[in-house]
Amino acid sequence: MTELDLTGVFPAMTTPFDSDGSIDHETLADDVRRLETAGVDGLVPVGSTGESATLTHDEHVEVVETVVDAVEDVPVVAGSGSNSTREALELSRRSADVGADALLLISPYYNKPEQAGLLEHYRTIADEVDVPQIVYNVPSRTGKNIEPETAAELATHENIAGYKAASGDLGQISEVVERTRGEEFSVLSGDDALTLPVISVGGVGTISVSANVEPERTVAMVEAALDDEFARARELHHELGPLNRHLFSETNPIPVKTAMEMRGYAPGTLRPPLTEMRPDNAEELRYILEGLEETREESLDAAAAEAE
Repeated sequence: MTELDLTGVFPAMTTPFDSDGSIDHETLADDVRRLETAGVDGLVPVGSTGESATLTHDEHVEVVETVVDAVEDVPVVAGSGSNSTREALELSRRSADVGADALLLISPYYNKPEQAGLLEHYRTIADEVDVPQIVYNVPSRTGKNIEPETAAELATHENIAGYKAASGDLGQISEVVERTRGEEFSVLSGDDALTLPVISVGGVGTISVSANVEPERTVAMVEAALDDEFARARELHHELGPLNRHLFSETNPIPVKTAMEMRGYAPGTLRPPLTEMRPDNAEELRYILEGLEETREESLDAAAAEAE
């Protein structure tokens, strides 16, 4: 397995669609360049935020390929999970074949396997696809928690390199860190509101929705936290707090795609059954974005001065 540094900020990218619902590959490539220029440490296409649930397998692989072709220097971590081990294995192989540097694998959803089934699922893919893989625990979407002892067992596999923590349970996340300290295994926040707390207990970064909208500020916060500059990191955490909360006021990625359209980064088109953001929530989101824009220069200058 190729070594991969999973430290830092990895935006969970959106998938831009034209008005007819087809993938806008040109805008997707532009977004890759925008995020990389902003200083992110990697890119994560076709996860939950990328509306992978409504992409065909061919479209899924085409998105990965577009991101791989557009990127310059940072790794591409392709979402390739499924509730079917066979489908997840196929997507993982195809994503690796078109150049993904690593894979993000959501745990099987709806069929809710027991812990033994989760172990078998992840080990099957890790045995067959020789790239670093990140286990993704998000019980609110899958209906099943990956228990800390299961994560610790998976961490012993040479191809399982990390864990995206989106359970909302900081105690559990801390236990995963504790149980995997002896392995080459990275714990990443999967919840923007908990990124700073996760780093404080030993996490090394975030797979972030907010970084699509505020990449520079998210990078500055994570870098400050990793450098033990927690006073500065807390300031940035609280600056981002309203955005972090409001991006989940409706089902992800409805708010983040709305925010990106407001910023002029990409169209806000969603595939059904997702619908446009409610007008009152959209208005509040616009207000939050305007506030962040007004404080951008001062905030980032302060972060740069602190880093020096």
